[in-house]
Amino acid sequence: MQEVTSSTSINRELVKFVLKNFQEHDINLIDLNDFTMPVFSVDLEKKGFPDEAHDFLKQIEECDVIICSLAEHNRTYSAAFKNIFDWASRINVKVFQNKPMLLMSTSPGGYGGGNVMNTAKTFFPQFAADVKETFSLPKFYENFDLESGVINPEILNDLNNKIESFKIQIASLKSE
Repeated sequence: MQEVTSSTSINRELVKFVLKNFQEHDINLIDLNDFTMPVFSVDLEKKGFPDEAHDFLKQIEECDVIICSLAEHNRTYSAAFKNIFDWASRINVKVFQNKPMLLMSTSPGGYGGGNVMNTAKTFFPQFAADVKETFSLPKFYENFDLESGVINPEILNDLNNKIESFKIQIASLKSE
């Protein structure tokens, strides 16, 4: 899952780069642009739930793991993500359905989406996310190349270690 409301989303690029490490698996890249809905309100909820909210939850249900990268808008979730989340959580409070998650964020700034990451790390488990690893990529345009991916060796090493740890943790879940 990636958070995309832009055709040039840096979070999409980060997810696509990380997914190269999972090529032996079936991959379904969820684009939030596919889940456009009216802004959530209790009044609209009384009229029923948008099909897109059900579709989003079905996509989560059908996956084994979640690799999610969140955009940060004004130090929190983007309006697009929050809206989808609001609708989905009213249908099933366990939005993430206990799926193991690699949670990421990136931004052009030096904090790498750290505010939304810190919020999500504590908030997502309350909605049944099993956050196994987290990774934040600061200064996207300095540390990422669209052809090569993460180009800062120290950051790439950190990311690779987290991917490997995530893989080990999900493998151990399958053997239980």
